[in-house]
Amino acid sequence: MLRLSTDDPLEPQKLDQLNNSELAPRAKTIAQTGIQESILIELMLKHLLAGGVLIKADIVSFMGITGGIVQELLDSAKQLAWVENRQSTADGQMRYALSHSGSEYAKQASAKSGYRGLVPVPLAQYSEICCKQSSRRKAITFEMLQNGLKALVLPNELLHKIGPALNSSRPVLIYGPPGTGKSYLCRNLNSTLGDSVLIPYAISIGNEIIQVYDPQLHHRIDDEASNNQLDLVQGHDPRWIKCKRPLRITGGELTAEMLEVQFDSHSRTYMAPIQLKANNGILLLDDLGRQKISAKQLFNRWIIPMEERRDFLALQSGEHFEIPFELILLFSTNLDPNELVDDAFLRRLGYKIHFDALDEPLYRKIWFQVCEEQNLVCREDEYQHLLVEYHQLFEKPLIPCYPRDLLGIMSDQISFMGLKREVTKSLIAEAWSIYFV
Repeated sequence: MLRLSTDDPLEPQKLDQLNNSELAPRAKTIAQTGIQESILIELMLKHLLAGGVLIKADIVSFMGITGGIVQELLDSAKQLAWVENRQSTADGQMRYALSHSGSEYAKQASAKSGYRGLVPVPLAQYSEICCKQSSRRKAITFEMLQNGLKALVLPNELLHKIGPALNSSRPVLIYGPPGTGKSYLCRNLNSTLGDSVLIPYAISIGNEIIQVYDPQLHHRIDDEASNNQLDLVQGHDPRWIKCKRPLRITGGELTAEMLEVQFDSHSRTYMAPIQLKANNGILLLDDLGRQKISAKQLFNRWIIPMEERRDFLALQSGEHFEIPFELILLFSTNLDPNELVDDAFLRRLGYKIHFDALDEPLYRKIWFQVCEEQNLVCREDEYQHLLVEYHQLFEKPLIPCYPRDLLGIMSDQISFMGLKREVTKSLIAEAWSIYFV
């Protein structure tokens, strides 16, 4: 089994001062890539197989390594009679293509592994940098949380519970009735962290490669320093993608297979599990208890990761390896936590935060905030009419989602009927009868 090192050679204060080029410096030699030359050559041949005829700058871009390293690989491949020179471009750049034997070798390599992307980073380097980028390196303060969530209307006592939970290494369970803002809050927590991290395009486990970077999850941040891959001085290693801290949300679609490395037999590629993609960010398991995998199975699978912040995965060959479990893990449910798992599992969660209905001042704030957003006028009489004749009469609690939902229905009615954009008692009655069964 491959294991990561938990030794941290740098003090936390020193880590705060590191920039990306220090954290992940560009590899200038084949040895510094951490990847065997044979694997690099195979990857280059697969790019040539797909591209036909390429100039060196193309190969540099496709592989994310320097022109000097690419030239060494080309020279080695030419000595093996796998690569041939073709006529130069009009501006004098040499063009390269596969020979017949090189094409056959590239096809054999593609049959073993269909991966064709940037050069992967070795597991040990990934583990080290992932731990150094932990969100727990910098404590979240009340002011940070308040500023990051200023667009949301939340009770201060709730912020005083959420903040310490985010600074903890323990998972967090958020529970309460539907519509109380549990998922909405979790989806906005990344704005509190507010910084960027480096995500590897792929990692290598021995001779196997797992793609980690997911453009649908990892929101890339481009800067001028990281764009020029031929520059050996500025910017970080292009095999690492500068991104916002990831926020991975999964709900009822979660299966046990999504927690493990999966091998696609059609593309011959490995796919990273959700916790690996969410590392250095937030993983939200929404609607806990409604997944295809039971809550008990889920917690059994993650007992060690939740306790020790490291996870164990396996390849198709059966080889096991260890990765950091360096993320903020959130569970959200509107079910009774005691019915989902037993007390032993609940103790492991560490933080259990209850969401409930709002008091009237906060509900009022949300109501008139949504009115402003939707360009609706609501007088005090109509608002009091809503509270007394509907919420109190029908014993409906002041749930945070009601203003947006009810006012949205009224806005739709106004647009359809061509009415003035103001809240009336008749519109309230219509929206209420449509919204509540």
